[in-house]
Amino acid sequence: MSIMGNIKYRFTAFSIVEKIILINAICFVLPLILNVLFFLFKIPTNTYIDWLQLSPNLETFLTRPWTLLTYSFIHSGIFHLIWNMVLLFYAGRFLLNLFKDSIFINNYFLGVISGGLIFICSYALFPVFDGTYPPMIGSSAGVMAVFIFICTYTPNQDIRFFFVKLKLKHLGLAFFSLDLIQIPYGNAGGHLAHIGGAILGFFYARQLCLGRDIGEGFQKAWQTVFETKKLKTVYRAPENKSVPSNKSSCQNKIDAILDKISKSGYDSLSKEEKDFLFRAGKE
Repeated sequence: MSIMGNIKYRFTAFSIVEKIILINAICFVLPLILNVLFFLFKIPTNTYIDWLQLSPNLETFLTRPWTLLTYSFIHSGIFHLIWNMVLLFYAGRFLLNLFKDSIFINNYFLGVISGGLIFICSYALFPVFDGTYPPMIGSSAGVMAVFIFICTYTPNQDIRFFFVKLKLKHLGLAFFSLDLIQIPYGNAGGHLAHIGGAILGFFYARQLCLGRDIGEGFQKAWQTVFETKKLKTVYRAPENKSVPSNKSSCQNKIDAILDKISKSGYDSLSKEEKDFLFRAGKE
């Protein structure tokens, strides 16, 4: 197997939480490399960041709508990244123990979007922010959405926070309260974005308890964009001798594996099934 093939195989074996963490880590390291290259060639280092970070200026945002998502992949420093990713890792594991990957994806990215919209609206509506337009970066709104979701859905779950045993509902309330308290003392837009993500996570969990998935429409949108192309690739008739030559038999096996993924998630596949699907997808 080639190096790229091996990397692709290992990436597909990661959980969705680990994939998001890896992508955030790459997005943190890549600008550091680019900044060195830009410095050597005397190019301003902030030229590309301006097109990724979220501006609270409505006119600027309307010319760069993609920043409502891209801002979440940029972090201001290593500790900013580590804190977010550690919290996401543990909250995400809790969530995936109860729900399929799509619920995590919906929570995380709807939290990012909700936090970004709260950030923009705050600067547009509140006079205290008038005339100041500091941009926002970081995945905190998405992380808070996942964290508060699991705190709301399983509020009485015990967890050890350092040396203290707490219930998730108490920990979630503490995090939410800290953001509220810190609004007047700096980074008000960032704390408001955290609150926006937290509100999304809380509302999502409450509605899910009532049998309503508020992320269903968003899920259909991203599945249309990403999964249609992926399934078309998998469904192409294989010719590699390592995949069964009988097209009908091969197709039936692919259908069975995809059905298993839809019901139980990718992690439920055996190593043989993962290898088979990976080989079929390369053809």
